[in-house]
Amino acid sequence: MEAIIKDSTMYYEVHGEGKPIILLHGWSLDHFSIMSGMEPIFKKRQGWKRLYLDLPGCGKTPGASWITNQDAILEAVLQVIDQVIPGERFCLAGESAGAYLARGIVYRRPAWVNGLLLTVPLIVADDRQRTLPPHAVLVEDPQLKAELSKEDEEALAYAVVHDRRVLASARHFMAITGKESDQEYLAKIRNDPANYGFSFDVDALPEPVQCPTLILMGRQDGAVGYRDAWKIIENFPRATFAVLDRAGHMLEIEQKKLFPTLVSEWLDRVEEYIHQTRSNA
Repeated sequence: MEAIIKDSTMYYEVHGEGKPIILLHGWSLDHFSIMSGMEPIFKKRQGWKRLYLDLPGCGKTPGASWITNQDAILEAVLQVIDQVIPGERFCLAGESAGAYLARGIVYRRPAWVNGLLLTVPLIVADDRQRTLPPHAVLVEDPQLKAELSKEDEEALAYAVVHDRRVLASARHFMAITGKESDQEYLAKIRNDPANYGFSFDVDALPEPVQCPTLILMGRQDGAVGYRDAWKIIENFPRATFAVLDRAGHMLEIEQKKLFPTLVSEWLDRVEEYIHQTRSNA
């Protein structure tokens, strides 16, 4: 499906019916990247309308000429929300840069958000200003290492667990996501911190947001780190804040059992919150 935004369009897919949740993928990928981890969870849960977006320049969404920075990406996503679920409260789930964008939506529409999931969230847009742990491979199979192709090494670049299960998942991930993305267009935004970051402090909220929140980080995440995320914890009094060992920037693959457990518990809390909010209305 496509939503019209000014002189361009944004591709999105809808799965299921019920409470809307908007899911935002990481930088230069597409909706498959977040859908692959979230749909197995929702397949076991009724009553959720999942909206997976291809962000500008990613997947089937073209890079519009007026979208030259993160502020414009946020404006485009807000336009899609207003078209697709007008007047409805919603939940947000974002991964990496998608989690940064999700916080932009919270900043602009705090009263409309029923729940927030941030997985390996980008906190500091400028790479040079991040607090990062040193990269370390925690689990390595010597026999597997000897068999790795260059493509396999690229697939495992963000992983700290190098075993056959993670490799198989990483290969599948690389095969299905981001292939149609406009890397040249995206690089013009990504390579300039002034464009990649919002023009405002996205985490300087006027007041805390009370919706149930889950913030998941990898203890060994060498891409966005984990320490910077603690700075935003007081914005979300209803947040579970978890730093997972044996996890890098591919947390949902490396912690394949724990990730769905924590997300399912978050969804339980969100459903309770929505019920209570409606009862008190």
